[in-house]
Parts: sequence; C-alpha cells; structure tokens
Amino acid sequence: MEDVDSRDIAQETPAKDVFVAPSIHQQAILAGGSYTHHSPIPETVSLDLSTECVLGVDEAGRGPVLGPMVYGLFYLPLAKHRSLLAEAHHFDDSKVLTPTVRSSLMQSLCTPDTDLYQICGWATRVMSARDISAGMLKPAGTYNLNAQAMDATIDLIKDIFAKGVNVREIYIDTIGSPAVYQKKLERIFPTTMITVAKKADSLYPCVSAASVCAKVTRDAALEVCYQTYASDSSRSEEPKVSAEGWGSGYPSDARCTTWLKGHMNPVFGWGTECRFSWGTAKDLLEAKGSGTKVDWPAEDDEQGMRVTDFFSTPADGEQDNQSNELTTWFGRPVAEEVF
Repeated sequence: MEDVDSRDIAQETPAKDVFVAPSIHQQAILAGGSYTHHSPIPETVSLDLSTECVLGVDEAGRGPVLGPMVYGLFYLPLAKHRSLLAEAHHFDDSKVLTPTVRSSLMQSLCTPDTDLYQICGWATRVMSARDISAGMLKPAGTYNLNAQAMDATIDLIKDIFAKGVNVREIYIDTIGSPAVYQKKLERIFPTTMITVAKKADSLYPCVSAASVCAKVTRDAALEVCYQTYASDSSRSEEPKVSAEGWGSGYPSDARCTTWLKGHMNPVFGWGTECRFSWGTAKDLLEAKGSGTKVDWPAEDDEQGMRVTDFFSTPADGEQDNQSNELTTWFGRPVAEEVF
C-alpha cells in the first residue's frame, strides 16, 4: 500500500488540538461504519441555483493501516474560485499545509459569519477501515481500493447534482490513469467539463480545499478512534492524544508499528480502526508467537448431505429403487381391470 516518506510523517500526524468539524459522526466512527456528510448549500448558491459552480474532489488517508480513508468534495461559484481560495485564504495541498493551518482553515469553513461558510459548500465520505478491509478480503470478487475510491467519488458528485447545484467544472486528483478515469466520469456526467490530473490538489484551488476537508476530517476521526484506548483506565501509561500514541497511522511511522505490536489481541487483532487487509496487519497476526491460529472446519449436514447432492443424478442401479415424491403425492394409478 502507498506509504509516506519519513519526512512527511509530521505533516500526516493529526494536530493535538485538531478542529472537530460537523463531519465527525462519533457514533458511526466508533461502530466502524462508513457514512457521508454534507454541509448546508451556501447562500450564494441556494438563492440562485443557476449560479455556475466549480467542484473539486480529493482524498486523505489512502495508505495508512489505521483509521478511515476520507474523500472530500468542495464547491463554490466559478467566479470566486481562485480569488477566494488561492488569493484570500491560500488553500494548498493538505500535505503542504501544517496540521495547525489545515485545522484553522476547516474551522473558518464551518463558522457561519465567514466568507468561506457563506460562499462555499463541501461534503465528505468517511470510508471506515472495517469496510475497506471487508471489501478487499472478500473471498470472491475482491472490491479493491481503487474501485471503492471511485465509487465514493461518483456518489459524492451525484449527491451535489441531486441538490440542484449547477456544477459546470469538476477537477479531481487521479486514481490510476488520469485518461481512463476521466473518460469514465465523462460518461456519467456528460454535460460537465471534467479534468482528472495528477497532483490536482496543488493545481486547482477547489481540489486543495477538498483535500483540507478530507484531511481534517480524517485527523479528527483518528482521534475519536484513539480515545477509546486513551480513556481505558487499565492503560494508565497510554498517551492522551493519538499524535503521541499511534502517530499518523502509516506503517512507516514507528509510533504506529510500536502501537500495533503493543495492543494486538492474539485472537482478534485490533478494533475497527485497523485495516486488516494491509500487509502490516497480516504480518503481525501471522508472525510466529504473535497471533493465535484458528481453524474453522466446515460443519457436516445432519444427514451427511451436501448441497450438490440435491443436483446429482442417481446411479443406474439406484434409479429403480428411488420413488419420486411428487409423482406419488396424490396416490398411484390403478389398472383398468380394477373397474
């Protein structure tokens, strides 16, 4: 899975006082569920739904073994795109902005008397670690991460169109080949100009803003997950914030791997915050002396029958000895001589 360079770990680590946005649904996060959050449609758009808007999409948390992957969507009037986001508020790729700056921008976006709140709309799709792993570990027809990410993006955009927002331009940070991804989206949204590009979060301000929404939501969600351990009275030595506990959640972060090793249940591994489909988790569970190997034998049917037995043809010698229950349900025919 995608990892981060050691020099980027500090940027990926949540701020100790990360802003908790309305996109944090604590009950769903603790239950390991995925969900979507939409901000109110901004006044500048809701008062005139014919206003042409630009929309950007980006993700946060694709590579970590801990915590959700979050897709962020951001839209605003096309006329305000660069002047408001790039020039007035200096939005940039969330990996470039410090955790404190990201958190501050998100707080402004959620504060009613700010220009960002009044002009811009946003949404997030929180894809839980549990659901990501369930899709990737399906015994047949694996639902890979790229497919999950693409579906999340498409669903978010469809939601905005369903609200009546007049989206004229869409910019998206690519998943895989930009050309292939763009053609697929153009088939789904044929009336909109769509641009899919590498590093779109550093090229288009609306994608930068979507990146911030996704990253701050993930940071706060990671903190919510961590607090179930920090508040455990039996773990008095546990750091109080995730930044000092499991860090960024990336496998290359020593805090993360140390935490995983120290908190692994030999049978169940970890909680819903962990992506069991990641190699890091698999290796720890399968390491000698770490995890407990469990065999799940297939239970035999009470009569020793298999499902396929109901569809098999009897052998020649058995055909004459077997009666057909349906043909004798109403009795057996009698010969004419009886009458």
